[in-house]
Amino acid sequence: MRLRAALLAAALILPSASGAQEVLRVGVEAGPTSLDPHYASLITNIAFARHVFQPLVEQDHRQALRPAIASAWRVVDDTTWEFTLDPRARFHDGAPVTAEDVAFTIARAGNVPNSPSSFGYATRVVTAVEDAGGGVIRVRTNAPTPLLANNLALVMIVSKRHGEGAATTDYNAGRAMIGTGPWRHVSWQPGSPFVIERNPAFHGTAPVFARAEFRPIPAAASRVAALNAGDVDLIEIVPPEQFERFRTDSRFTTAESPSNRLIFLTLDSDRENSPHVHARGGGPIANPLRDARVRRALSLAINRQALVERVLRGQGLPAGDLGPPGYFGTSPDLTAPVQDVEGARRLLAEAGFPNGFAVQVNGPNDRFVNDEQIVQAIAQMWTRLGMTATVETKPRGPWLSEAAQLRYSVNLAGFSPNPEVVGMLETQVHSWNTSLGLGTANRGRFANPEIDALIQRARQTMDDGERSRLTQEATRRAIRDETALIPLYFQVNTWAIRRGLTYEPRTDEMTLAHSAGRAR
Repeated sequence: MRLRAALLAAALILPSASGAQEVLRVGVEAGPTSLDPHYASLITNIAFARHVFQPLVEQDHRQALRPAIASAWRVVDDTTWEFTLDPRARFHDGAPVTAEDVAFTIARAGNVPNSPSSFGYATRVVTAVEDAGGGVIRVRTNAPTPLLANNLALVMIVSKRHGEGAATTDYNAGRAMIGTGPWRHVSWQPGSPFVIERNPAFHGTAPVFARAEFRPIPAAASRVAALNAGDVDLIEIVPPEQFERFRTDSRFTTAESPSNRLIFLTLDSDRENSPHVHARGGGPIANPLRDARVRRALSLAINRQALVERVLRGQGLPAGDLGPPGYFGTSPDLTAPVQDVEGARRLLAEAGFPNGFAVQVNGPNDRFVNDEQIVQAIAQMWTRLGMTATVETKPRGPWLSEAAQLRYSVNLAGFSPNPEVVGMLETQVHSWNTSLGLGTANRGRFANPEIDALIQRARQTMDDGERSRLTQEATRRAIRDETALIPLYFQVNTWAIRRGLTYEPRTDEMTLAHSAGRAR
């Protein structure tokens, strides 16, 4: 019996008699922190959730909206949207998606206990979900919400039947993993592969592969080695120094896409005493990060071009705005600041810190491309400014948890606005406001009532031109005038693939098994 099971397993991994590979083996930087699709609004978690679940509408590889559970949608008035459910969309148990499932999902998504990054920004504007008959559901909001469809594209619809009473642990154990997506859940445990199989009843385009296995391989060098050895077929986040080698090696192909993900520094501009800010001699000091001149000085001391060219080997774009060029709501005048150490020193002196101060720069060491090296490079640049700068990095799990607990003074972070700059303003710049679901990822607790007012006006303005103007004004105030956070660069997303397979690269950096195919 054991021999037969082993042979069956081998048959899944090896090419079939027709020569078509049945199992896609993917080397990813990390698995999900939870299978609960509403536990954390993190790109990694959302990407894994998108295999088993679907939103009402989803984003394609360039983040344009397309049908998913809903086949059509429209704005009825400023506070009413209608979504037409696709009657072919069914949960894995065969049940159709109903207005009750959608209402249950929206009520649950922003209220998951212990969530480190809530979906409240997307759901708390919703006041009612109504069954309008004929497969149409009506979603009402408490204010005009021009980005409702885009925000809900990140909220996976779960079955009320299986989700009512289910906790995050029930999703992690697989008991509640009943979605409408192109894949069915097979198995997962933290640190172990995420295994899924093709959903034969999926109403959309069927995945090419019968089965997929995502193997968490945190170290970039180990992912590269696994692809070279044939242990995996596809890897994400290819080290810059290895990407060109894969590009020119006939055994492999590559895929890349510009990213809307901004890598930036959060600054504790709130607390009078910040945990990792001290006088140069090590004694206590009133938090200098509360002074906009200090924040501006730290920004000017950073050589963004050097970060991109030397640390990222060109796989990035220096940033001075919250979105990449051409993104809705960006400002052509907010270009990446040129390093100006002398100007930074003058600002520090004006703020009363002519000799600088001591600060620790925190960040992950396995979340972004060469993230630890980026943190080290920034600390070195600040040391040249006259600061005493130290570094501490941690794996993404403890790093994310500690960042959510506000245990850092300066932290390397990343975020992708969805799909306009106002999405960045809502989550990263607006003051912390749980009732509105805004500022949910504002780890520096920056707060400015005037900027808050601009953001709230922008997010409720249905007219595109006026919304863009308000977004630009809020961003200029937040970044140019206040340095609410320090933009560094936009990533370039990369993948390397075994020859014979293909991958459709994505701006949102998600690695999806159904984006992979066979070369023709």
